[in-house]
Amino acid sequence: MTAETIPGAPLHGAMTSHTSPGSSPETGAGAGPNAGGDGTRSLARVVLDGEKRAGLSALQDADQEQAVRDLAVANRFEPVGLTGPFVLHLSIVEGRFVFDVRDAADTPLLALGLALGPFRRLIKDYQLLVESYAHAIQEGREASIQAIDMGRRGLHNEGATLMVQRLAGRVEIDFETARRLFTLVCVLHQRI
Repeated sequence: MTAETIPGAPLHGAMTSHTSPGSSPETGAGAGPNAGGDGTRSLARVVLDGEKRAGLSALQDADQEQAVRDLAVANRFEPVGLTGPFVLHLSIVEGRFVFDVRDAADTPLLALGLALGPFRRLIKDYQLLVESYAHAIQEGREASIQAIDMGRRGLHNEGATLMVQRLAGRVEIDFETARRLFTLVCVLHQRI
């Protein structure tokens, strides 16, 4: 099984809610059409649960904000058997990346947990690339910055492919939505 349904949504042990940057508790990431264009299965809002850690780099903060903004503009997120729009609370609980899917009124519908094990190497590589990127910027090495950015894009593609595979049969997502969710996995992992 690629994803585990966690009984008893809302989750016990979930940390305090933190609304994504550029959003309010009422509006979150904002509504956006899904890839199908009908808007009935889209993410209306994305909420990162847990305390915001002060140790995030400026690049990680920017990646997080960009991922949430991009999800607000376009996404395809279709939990099997459910009709949206959805509010998606993301967190890491007990070594699992948790998708707490709720309706527009924030009523829990479904909670899925993905083991972080398959993502750990990619998350570690992402964190190393972020550090390398920061050093290259400080030193003004343009060629290094471009190479690191290309590597980061490749890493996001690999993470997106894994995300699609791990959610198969539970949630249908497109590649771009998966890339953005992988970014948020990396940011949340850095918070713990």
